Amino acid sequence: MKTTSRFNTAIQKLYTAFHDNSLHPECCKSCAVGNILDRTDSWKYLSDSHGTTKLNYLGQVHQNLGRRFNGYTPLELLQIEAEFLKACGYTVPLHHKNRKPKSPLSKDNLFKGLSAVVSLLCLFDGIPDVMDCSRLFQYEFHGSL
Repeated sequence: MKTTSRFNTAIQKLYTAFHDNSLHPECCKSCAVGNILDRTDSWKYLSDSHGTTKLNYLGQVHQNLGRRFNGYTPLELLQIEAEFLKACGYTVPLHHKNRKPKSPLSKDNLFKGLSAVVSLLCLFDGIPDVMDCSRLFQYEFHGSL
């Protein structure tokens, strides 16, 4: 399967973060997007709340100028982070009154978040979802659960 450079780079960074225990959903440097952006937190200035998909003024300016951060637009970055947090069990945006998982750093929890992110990255790049195991079993889902 042919993938993009940004996809390969992002997956490699997320894989490394997961296995060296440097993935933390509540930290802007150690979350999914923080790791994709080389463990920096500069992306947090694109919105007013961690976990929102609404760009603030600065984020909108960067989006309108076509700015990309390690290949991803500001809006894509916010979508990646929101998907990661939701799949980890958070209610977004992050707020001390909103629901959060009992064990945010458990490997099971982080794996769920990363699985959702990988699926989203595949969607962004127009490649088959590598997290979809139905192909492995030659099964096509046709209903609701």
